[in-house]
Amino acid sequence: MGTNKVVGRFAPSPSGRMHLGNLWSCLLAWLAARSEGGGMVLRLEDLDPDRCRQEYRDQIMRDLEWLGLDWDGAPVYQSRRTEVYEQAFQMLKQQGIIYPCFCTRAERLAASAPHRSDGVTVYDGRCGRLSLAEREARSKTRRPAWRVRVPEREISFPDLLQGVFSEHLARDCGDFILRRSDGVYAYQLAVVVDDAAMGVTQVARGSDLLSSTPRQLWLQERLGLPHPEYGHLPLLLAPDGRRLAKRDRDQELGQLQERFTARSLVGQLACAARLIDRPEPITPQELLPLFSWETLPKQDIATEYLPRGISQN
Repeated sequence: MGTNKVVGRFAPSPSGRMHLGNLWSCLLAWLAARSEGGGMVLRLEDLDPDRCRQEYRDQIMRDLEWLGLDWDGAPVYQSRRTEVYEQAFQMLKQQGIIYPCFCTRAERLAASAPHRSDGVTVYDGRCGRLSLAEREARSKTRRPAWRVRVPEREISFPDLLQGVFSEHLARDCGDFILRRSDGVYAYQLAVVVDDAAMGVTQVARGSDLLSSTPRQLWLQERLGLPHPEYGHLPLLLAPDGRRLAKRDRDQELGQLQERFTARSLVGQLACAARLIDRPEPITPQELLPLFSWETLPKQDIATEYLPRGISQN
């Protein structure tokens, strides 16, 4: 793909059937890239062997096609890219910024401080202060996870939808895990490596990942990788205010397909995105000339009104 061409991506996790919130993100990511004549790649983020299944991998592709969303080239499976993540991990290890963490989950919570006002905890880095002898002693009884030591540094970036976002890595994020104790590489490392490898220049994703972006920008710096531009979309919320979740089968696509056509669902989502005035049936291709980052809502959207009031043809 050309160096000046926008390249977006789908990056679903095959841990269950997609729900309305997943469709929302996929549709808007597709429109953002295709409306500029850009490319679109598909990456299946199936790193967790306990949660991801082949049936869900296959279903995601069928569901995207049903919705009318296409992509370029063959899908990329993260589960097949362990060696690539290992190379990046070793590069960071050579920089002396990675250390083993032997904390149990309870110990991690006890070793954390509240993160601003949202209740998220920040690890205090205690395993990073262990001596070599202490590390060797603990490694005899427990396999460690591996964390990266973050600097006392503020990182800001201009989000395409949310405006400028800033985070102080040490205070707001803390040393974060790059590889779990079972050897599975963490999302933060894999997504940075894969976006660069796939030539992604534009990342459109849910606003729940907004706070992950500064640490990903920092990892990109450490690994000598380019920075994509980011646009963080509002979330679709359940009537009780929860974010939609696959485990709760919220607005699951299989159930929606029994009631609505693809064009009807696209129309409802397009109306929620303020791309059309009324929730009328429409295809993703018909929305291409209507897409604009400036018109998208910034605040999360309750789904108690979605999908309803739309024709089934």
